[in-house]
Amino acid sequence: MADIGKTADCAGFDSLWVMDHFFQMDIPQMGLKPEEPMLDGYTALSYLAAVTERIRLGTMVSGVNYRHPGHLLKIVSNLDVLSGGRAYLGIGAGWYEREAKGLGFPYPPLKERFEMLEETLQIIRQAWSGDFSAYNGRHYKLAEPMNNPQPLSKPHPPILIGGGGEKKTLRLVAQYADACNLQVFMGTEELAHKLNVLRRHCDELGRDYATIEKTALGMVNLGEGGMTPSDMVGFCRGLADDGIDTFIFSIVNVQELWQIKTIGQEVIPAAAAF
Repeated sequence: MADIGKTADCAGFDSLWVMDHFFQMDIPQMGLKPEEPMLDGYTALSYLAAVTERIRLGTMVSGVNYRHPGHLLKIVSNLDVLSGGRAYLGIGAGWYEREAKGLGFPYPPLKERFEMLEETLQIIRQAWSGDFSAYNGRHYKLAEPMNNPQPLSKPHPPILIGGGGEKKTLRLVAQYADACNLQVFMGTEELAHKLNVLRRHCDELGRDYATIEKTALGMVNLGEGGMTPSDMVGFCRGLADDGIDTFIFSIVNVQELWQIKTIGQEVIPAAAAF
């Protein structure tokens, strides 16, 4: 993992992300089983912070039911300080019921998880603004959300909310976040639709749509039978044309470091041009 982090750091990648799960995902068609190894996201990011110098670090994304907001506030703030100001806060409403029940995490209905997500965003933004006064919400009550040391990132580590729900998720992005994350598999028309929904939420809330980083999540394979670097440049150009600022992707067999190096040499410089 250190080799992967160092190689991506030197290759010019903007950011490096890990899943935030405690069980591996249960996706039989991809050969994934819950009992396979899975590292804690923030432990992994702390390790990567120590072996890298410039690349930004985040979870893709933390389920709101995994950690109390007062604890999450401290974890992300500490990651930002110890990395020299390189943390993202990636967060969402959570979805992995088997994992939550298996480990005893709360897993209320989706409506309540969205309420928890909004309160968590309010708590963290309040504390990062330097306001440590009491917070009294429906789901969380913090008598004194003191947070020292505060993050080095100014005004605070970027907040990325994962998901494309049109009524709640994208409204929360417009109101509280610095970045959204959508899925590449949606396709051009659906991505454009989701971004238009986000734009409408921004207009209703008086938020400048241009201040939100639009990211898309996908997968890349430069190995045998996969895409070429030229294919990847063209794919990135298409995402840019769709209104996406940042492509975040898993690399199949990422331990084969030549793929990271090739993307750094042939894709990143070309993508920077558009």
